[in-house]
Amino acid sequence: MFMMVLMEEQRSIEEGLLELSNQSDASDCRITSCVILSTFFAVCGSFSFGVAIGYTSGAEIGIMKDMGLSIAEFSAFASFSTLGATFGALFSGKMAIVLGRRGTMWVSDIFCVIGWLCIAFAKNVLWLNFGRISSGIGIGLISYVVPVYIAEITPKQIRGTFTFLNQLLQNSGLAMVFFFGNFISWRKMALLGALPCVIQGIGLFFVPESPRWLAKVGADEELENSLLRLRGKDADISREASEIQDMNKMLERDSKSSFSDLFQRKYRHTLVVGVGLMLIQQFSGSTAVISYASTILRKAGFSVAIGSTLLGIFMVPKAMIGLILVDKWGRRPLLLTSACGMSITCMFIGFAFTLQKMQLLPKLTPVLTFICVTLYIASYAVGVGALPWIIMSEIFPMNIKVTAGTLVTLASWSSSSIVTYFFNFLFEWSTQGTFYIFGAIGGAALIFIWLLVSETKGLSLEEIQLSLTRSREPDERNHT
Repeated sequence: MFMMVLMEEQRSIEEGLLELSNQSDASDCRITSCVILSTFFAVCGSFSFGVAIGYTSGAEIGIMKDMGLSIAEFSAFASFSTLGATFGALFSGKMAIVLGRRGTMWVSDIFCVIGWLCIAFAKNVLWLNFGRISSGIGIGLISYVVPVYIAEITPKQIRGTFTFLNQLLQNSGLAMVFFFGNFISWRKMALLGALPCVIQGIGLFFVPESPRWLAKVGADEELENSLLRLRGKDADISREASEIQDMNKMLERDSKSSFSDLFQRKYRHTLVVGVGLMLIQQFSGSTAVISYASTILRKAGFSVAIGSTLLGIFMVPKAMIGLILVDKWGRRPLLLTSACGMSITCMFIGFAFTLQKMQLLPKLTPVLTFICVTLYIASYAVGVGALPWIIMSEIFPMNIKVTAGTLVTLASWSSSSIVTYFFNFLFEWSTQGTFYIFGAIGGAALIFIWLLVSETKGLSLEEIQLSLTRSREPDERNHT
């Protein structure tokens, strides 16, 4: 009887949420200066994230020469960032709940600034590696909290576009490394990597906390104040506030956040999608191609200086394509297009190195490799680079967001660490085979996305989470 009363009450809340969602009007998509400013300060950390990812490509020759590093030592230095990020990912979800979204970003800024300064002023390998691990912990926190914060403060009609700014600023950081890596020292690049974190740390004092986190901790008055700042002082925020509070009450009644909750039948699909997309993102070769772009171009016989400069110039415009299309095409079509492009370009890079090994058409390999690396990064930037993080921030309800977000972020960075460390050894084993493997994984990604990833465009976070859990409740009831 008690369970029937709870289920009836939960159904009434769900019906109320759907009714509130159906009553949304044009004012819901209003873009205020506060939303723009909050998003800008949040994605400053993403710029540092991009610098960290591409840093090894732009700084490889300088660091190895100045510090006398071997290939194995440099590979370890490169992978320490993802190792640190894996450690940061372990605590990202819990920290975002305990300290809030802004508090977590402040902590990430501290780790990043300390890390970049240690690299910039390093006198030996120990300080280099310590700095790389420290900045890695920071970007591990950033990778989770930034897309979550942006998704929770923006109106549903523009949520994808604004969350995609995370990827755009990552690409801007990459562009800086690729372009200026030919002109400035690796120490100055490290200082440039720290600057956005300083800007973010100061800017966060002037932006509101996530209203959904405030609802989670029971701060109803602060929730309304946050929504008024985000939507405008004259906006009617009662409907959105009620929707957030009702969804939070339903989820709190449903269960508390624990690791075992992730494996409830109604959450299994979202967990598989979240983790699966992160594994696809990394094992399709993205981190390896971006981190070792100069190594790949050098092996193909293409000028590293010219190639890096051109990649830097095209990096931001390529990301703009995804920014424009994410709320027009939707997540699913962009993911399919992106995975297809990555798979095809990897196969062509493998083909180019096959020609090189067979000593056929020697002038074709450098040009074909550069074109395909550029198209690969463009394909990655359009979808697979940003959308797994956007979808992760959308599909997990508040009651499991801590554990699910932590697990998904951990899956991303642990797999990235593996790929980053072993790429050089795999590349020496077989240049063409390495990219054939990446291409095959990209092909498998198409099947995964086609079968399992649903569209979330134009839906509120509460609508997305409600639809994903409700569709699996009948099965769960049949088993109880």
